[in-house]
Order: sequence, then C-alpha cells, then structure tokens
Amino acid sequence: MPEHAFHVIVIGGGLGGLCLAQGLNKAGISVAVYERDRTPRERLQGYRISLDEHGSRALYACLPSHLYETFLATCGKPGKGLRIVTEQLKERSFFPLNATIEQDPLTRPKSVSRITLRQILLAGLDDIVHFDKTFMRYEAMPGGKITAFFEDDTNARGDILVAADGGNSRIRKQLLPHAQRVETDIDVIMGKVPFTEETRSLLLPDRLDGTTLVLAPQERAMFIALHEFPRSAATFPGTIGGNDESYQRQGGLLFDNTRDYLFWGLAASRKQFGLFGNPQSWVSQELEYVAQRMVQNWHPHLQQLVRMADPTTVAYSPIRTSIPLKPWLTTHITLIGDAIHSMTPAQGIGGDTALRDASLLCRQLVAVRKGEKPLLQAIHDYEAKMIRYGFNAVRASKQSLDSMIFPQK
Repeated sequence: MPEHAFHVIVIGGGLGGLCLAQGLNKAGISVAVYERDRTPRERLQGYRISLDEHGSRALYACLPSHLYETFLATCGKPGKGLRIVTEQLKERSFFPLNATIEQDPLTRPKSVSRITLRQILLAGLDDIVHFDKTFMRYEAMPGGKITAFFEDDTNARGDILVAADGGNSRIRKQLLPHAQRVETDIDVIMGKVPFTEETRSLLLPDRLDGTTLVLAPQERAMFIALHEFPRSAATFPGTIGGNDESYQRQGGLLFDNTRDYLFWGLAASRKQFGLFGNPQSWVSQELEYVAQRMVQNWHPHLQQLVRMADPTTVAYSPIRTSIPLKPWLTTHITLIGDAIHSMTPAQGIGGDTALRDASLLCRQLVAVRKGEKPLLQAIHDYEAKMIRYGFNAVRASKQSLDSMIFPQK
C-alpha cells in the first residue's frame, strides 16, 4: 500500500503527549511536541503513578524496546493488593493481586516515579520536544492544515493538532467551548515520607505494606502507597531513574526518584479541611498542620506518618472532574488525556487512560501512514472509542471518590 506523509503537532509534554510522540517517532511519522515548561525539570508533575494493563500495554506499543525494558527496571515492587482499613487500622477488606496477572510483565500492576517515567518518555526526543512554548490559539487553514500560535510570537504548522495540554487545555476551550471541567468540592493534601527503618516500624503486619485505603468518618479518607524499588538506583540503565545535577540542585525528597518512600494523600470535603483564601498559596508547614489536625483522633501510626512527611513534599490540590460529552464533528484537531476526560484520582486510572489514548491514536495514525484509511476517518475512529472508555473512567473515578468521602450517600 502507498504511504502518506503528514506532520503531527502535539501541545503538551506530559505522559500522554510524550507517549504519543514516542509511538509516532517509532513508526516514522513526523511529530513535534510543544511544552510550556522552560526545561524538562522545571516543575514536578506528581509523585508517583500506578499503571494497570492499559498503561503498560500502551508503553510497550509506543516505546522502543530498550526504553520499555528501562521502564520495567525502574518500577517499584508490586504490592500484595489493595487493603481497606478504618482510621484505627482495623481491616475492612482486602483484595489480593491475582497471581496470574502478577507474573505477566504486561498485565502486572506497576508503580513508577513520575520523574523517572518522564525521563524515559523524553529519551531520544531531543529534536522533537520544544520547551518554553506556551500555546495561545490555533487557526484552521485552507486544505486542512492547522497553525498553532505561541506566546513568544512563533507558530507551528501541521496536518493534525493534538491537545495534550492537561485539564486547563486551551485547545479544548477553543474547539469545544461547551466542555465543562468542574469542582468536586473535595480537596487533598499529600506528602512523601522517606522509607527508612524508622518508618518501616509503622508498617503493622499486613496493614500498610502496599496500597492502603483508609476510610474515616467525617467525610475523610486517606490513600497510602509504598514505593519500594526492587534494586539500587546504581543499577538502573544510564542516567534514567537517578537524580541528575539539576534535580540534586533542587534538593529534598520532593524531586528525589531514587529512594524508597511512602506516599499519603488525605482527602476530605472542603468544609472539613476548613481551608480559606487560596490554599495553593499556603506553605508546606501550614498544610501539614491542617493535615495533622484532621487525623488527630486516628491510629497513632497514621498520625506519625503525617508528622514524618518531608516538609518539602507536602502539597495541596483541589480535585476536579469533567462532564461527559457527546461525540463532536471530527476535524484535524483532537484531544488526549486530561485535556478531554479529566478525572478524579480515586481509582488511579488517569495516567493509564492518557497512555491508552496515546497508543490508540498512534495506531490510527499509523493506519493513515500506510494508506489503510483516510485521516479524518482515523481521527473519528479514535475519538469514538476514546469518548466511550474515557468518560466511563471519569464516571467510575467520581463514583469511587464519592463512596470514599460520602459512604452514606
């Protein structure tokens, strides 16, 4: 079959955008990524990410084999399953990891540092990813071409424009102004605790040894995850998985992706937190004080975990979700990840879904490259599937969040 050449512009260098770029580059399709951060290490994009089969298969499909092997080598140890406990650490239920799933590298649940995964996804894309490019707007040109305009008075032209620019996507606002991203009135304060002999003593037998969900009264819940590496960072391939000089200069556990740690996230209704003003401007010590107050009647080990958080890692985030959309008219502009189906973190599937989007869109564009289908048909086929599973994930995540915080409803 004849091959057809085209150029893809991706706005946003997060997990989904970079995974798509890796897949297109691997397939020989011209692609450029434009990211608003000035450097790859300007900000931390979350602590850790848990991946299920969809995320793992997407990375397997899009990454060169040596980078996928690096991804596997830098994943944390798999936990034993999901444990649900009360705020007094009384077990309510336990869902063990399926032994068959655990043995398959593709289907086994995985935990990986977001810093490490971004290092992997950026590898080999030096000439493809352009930093310090803040997207402003796009224009559809005659013949189907799309021009993206940036704040530095530059622009880029391509055949396809992909919005991978997150929950506040400017592309979504221009293309689908009716699409809504809304507050859930639930907030989260989170932190990282170095995993040392001292913190190990807090892990009661079969209580906090993997992934734990604490369901508490008064519209509160806590998610706890242990991120423990299977081997020392010194054995990780190349510089990936280690802290280069720029991360070392930033210092602290926040930007460290070589040491084992416990992650906790305390979620509650906004009225329970009692936060005023703009909580995102609060310093870590103020947020930690609020978190300590919220768990003061909980099991002493949980109180200690909050107190032991590295002060540089304590952060606040409001939890938002999106309103499901009906299919729209297919154009040369499409969206992936949080740019279209932003969801709560309650089920931990936002990253998986973004990677799944990237892999699916990549397959459709490869079919166009091979002359197997027209471009607009490929984008339509991608969007038809993505809208269905993406907003199913949005609904499931919102339901899980509500059941954690408002179990009586």
